[in-house]
Amino acid sequence: MTQKWSADEVPPQRGRVAVVTGANTGIGFETAQVLAARGASVVLAVRDVGKGKQAAARIADATPGADVSVQQLDLSSLDSVRAAADQLRAAHPRIDLLINNAGVMFTPKATTVDGFELHFGTNHLGHFALTGLLLPHLLPVKGSRVVTVSSIMHRPGRIDFDNLRAERSYDRVAAYCRSKLANLLFTYELDRQLSASRTGTVAVAAHPGVSDTELTRNTPGWMRPFMMVSDLIGSQSAAMGALPTLLAATGPHVQGSQYYGPGGFRQMKGHPTVVPSTDRSHDAALQHRLWTVSQQLTGVEFPI
Repeated sequence: MTQKWSADEVPPQRGRVAVVTGANTGIGFETAQVLAARGASVVLAVRDVGKGKQAAARIADATPGADVSVQQLDLSSLDSVRAAADQLRAAHPRIDLLINNAGVMFTPKATTVDGFELHFGTNHLGHFALTGLLLPHLLPVKGSRVVTVSSIMHRPGRIDFDNLRAERSYDRVAAYCRSKLANLLFTYELDRQLSASRTGTVAVAAHPGVSDTELTRNTPGWMRPFMMVSDLIGSQSAAMGALPTLLAATGPHVQGSQYYGPGGFRQMKGHPTVVPSTDRSHDAALQHRLWTVSQQLTGVEFPI
C-alpha cells in the first residue's frame, strides 16, 4: 500500500458482487461508483428507489456497461430489511462485499417502525440484521468482507442499555455517537466470531473523516464552532471520504478487525490508513453484551 492510496489502486473487481447500503448519495455513491468502474456487480441498497435509479444512471453514464442494480431497503424497518435480504439472496447466490454505509445523523427525536431510537435502530440494528441475514451468502466466498462505516464521532459514544429507546432522555449528538460506537463494537465482535469459526470472511470498519456530504444538514447550532475548525482545516470531498471504505473493502493486505480512516490531522482528512479507535470500542464484554441485546431486539441469529 502506498502512503497516498487512491481509488486508482482498487484492484479489478470483475466477478465480485458488492452490496452497498445508502449508495444513492455521498460516501456510498462514491464507493459504488468506483467498485462498478472496476468491474464489480454493484447493488445500490437504498430507501428511495427513485433516487437509487438516478444514482445507477449516473454510474452507467460514467462507466458504460457497468453492472448496477437497485434494491429497496429501509434500515429503519426490520420487515423491510428481511424482505430486502430475501430478494438479495434470491438474486445473488454469492456476495463478496457487504458495505454497511447508510445512516442518519443528528436527527430530531424519532423512532423506527419497530419503536427503536432512530440512530440506534437505523445505523446499528438495521445493519446488524441485514448482515446476519446475508451472511450465509458471504461465508462460502473466499475473501468476502463485511465493511461497516463508523465515524470519528464514536469517540464520546456511550451505550446506555437502560435507555436504548431514548424514553428517559434524548440528545441527538449523543444518539449519533452511540450508534457509531455500536458500529465498531459490532464489527470487532463479528470478526472475532468469524475468526473463531475459521471462515474466509472478515469484518472491518472505516470512517470518512470530515467529508462534504448531506449528513451534516442536521448539525445543531452549538456544534458550529467545531464545524468552523473543520472549515479552517478544510473538509474533504465525498470521493476522498470514500477512500477508507474502498481500501477496507478491496485492499489486498486488509485484516479482520482493522479500522481505516483518513491519515491527516485527527483523522479529519487525508488519504486512508489504519487508524485507532477508542478503548471502549475494544471492550470485549461490551461487544458481547451489545451483540446479545441486538440479537434479542432484531430476532436475527448469525449462522456462525
